[in-house]
Amino acid sequence: MARAIWKGAISFGLVHIPVSLSTAISSDRVDFDWLDERSMEPVGYKRVNKVTGKEIAREHIVKGVQYQKGQYVVISEEEIRQARPQATQTIDIFSFVDSGEIPLQQFDTPYYLSPDRRGGKVYALLRETLESTGKVALAKVVLHTQQHLALLRPLEDALVMITLRWPEEVRGLDSLDLDASVRDSSLDKRELQMATRLVEDMSGHWTPEDYRNDFKDTIMSLVEEKARQGKIATVEPLEGEGEQKSADIIDLTELLKRSLGGRKPAAKKAAPAAKKPAGTSKPRKKA
Repeated sequence: MARAIWKGAISFGLVHIPVSLSTAISSDRVDFDWLDERSMEPVGYKRVNKVTGKEIAREHIVKGVQYQKGQYVVISEEEIRQARPQATQTIDIFSFVDSGEIPLQQFDTPYYLSPDRRGGKVYALLRETLESTGKVALAKVVLHTQQHLALLRPLEDALVMITLRWPEEVRGLDSLDLDASVRDSSLDKRELQMATRLVEDMSGHWTPEDYRNDFKDTIMSLVEEKARQGKIATVEPLEGEGEQKSADIIDLTELLKRSLGGRKPAAKKAAPAAKKPAGTSKPRKKA
């Protein structure tokens, strides 16, 4: 059973539904570490002044927002804390809309909602009401110090909450360069019939157990094969690391990143080794 990452209540009108929130997804991507090919030692990053090229101590780094080109307004950590929304334990529903009204590009992250503290009956009432009316609930919720727009919708016997991107975060279709060949196309009837026949011939049912991350499977098979051949590089632990940390670089990737539901996110710390996303050539900079 998935661990709850948040507990609170759904609230609309006078209705109060105690619920638990758990993540509906987990990452299954290949995660590469950067290594020095000469020594197989982890490659880290430095905080560098882009003008002077000199490394900067953490205590001299502040956060700023660019107001105009080359001009910044510095915002203190205290000001950031005061601006953050107050954490509540409420998914506050403020409206109900037709389920088809929300465009797909607004959708962000799905979560499962389960009833808590004998809230099953009223939980089922909301689920059945949404199902029978074809509506979804729009709500606001604070997760991890950030306020989110969200929708609630039924999924079989359960309720799902999907966080939504704020409208200003989504580009409109007018940002695409769609010329007259797309907007005012005159499609040949025969070509349309052939395309329809092709779609019908390739049609099937949603079978998620048949879909695999082929790239990850190939990389992990390569890792296993190289490990069997003894192609394993060993380095000494970085200075300051505890004895409990492994010094063997056996896995080039993690099988799965830790589920969002496994723990509450902690404050980020400077890591001894920076992660290298596949397909990039430079280390990512820390914000």
